[in-house]
Amino acid sequence: MPRQDTSTGSRTQPKVAAGEVYSTLRDSIVTSEIPPGTRMNIDAIARDLGVSQTPVREALQRLEGDHLVVYSPGRGYSTTPQLQLPELRSLFEFRLLVEPWAARSAAVDRLANPSDTLDRELETFERRVGDRGDLRQDLVAHDTRFHDTILDAAGNRVVQQAFVQTHCHLHLFRLYPADVDGTVTIAEHRRVWEAIRGCEPEAAEEAMADHIRNSFSRFARAFDGDLPPIAPAGALRSSTVRIVR
Repeated sequence: MPRQDTSTGSRTQPKVAAGEVYSTLRDSIVTSEIPPGTRMNIDAIARDLGVSQTPVREALQRLEGDHLVVYSPGRGYSTTPQLQLPELRSLFEFRLLVEPWAARSAAVDRLANPSDTLDRELETFERRVGDRGDLRQDLVAHDTRFHDTILDAAGNRVVQQAFVQTHCHLHLFRLYPADVDGTVTIAEHRRVWEAIRGCEPEAAEEAMADHIRNSFSRFARAFDGDLPPIAPAGALRSSTVRIVR
């Protein structure tokens, strides 16, 4: 019997270790502690983290799925480049097609209205902001949960899966701390939440569209030069209405 318990523990330990290694490496990549284009030496990582190579390999495979590392035959794993401006613009144009529609959809259906969940999420993050300290990872996690909750409430699994596969939050926050203290994000998220709570679909759509445009402007500051707005005023509202119809 003791041998069986020991065997079970040894089988599950690599999975636990792989999850911890994944989180550690992901956070280091997102914060650029591990810079873009860095070769990921499996043996060195295993030594630094005090684990075997197996959980490191499993973690790198997950990070490859997140598009945070890339595997090249003969060279191994390396961290991917940060988003460039054309990629950033394309990502936000995709978000403008999807997320205002999702906010509008979430505000219409009172039975599936996610306002209570969003309220709890905002309160939790606001307490974290009040504690000060480094908020970068907390902001990534909050932003991901807030937007994912609205997409989930919209009820379209195809759209939700397409959004998840962009891993947009992980890549955006590699650029720079666009809203380092979280206050701007909270204010914009609260406007979206208030419209959803009040079952005001047009207001929810507009608030989300404004939030995404403003986010684009904040993240685009990582690049030099003057940038045009991501979409002309009113253009998005017309396109998202067509989606709903």
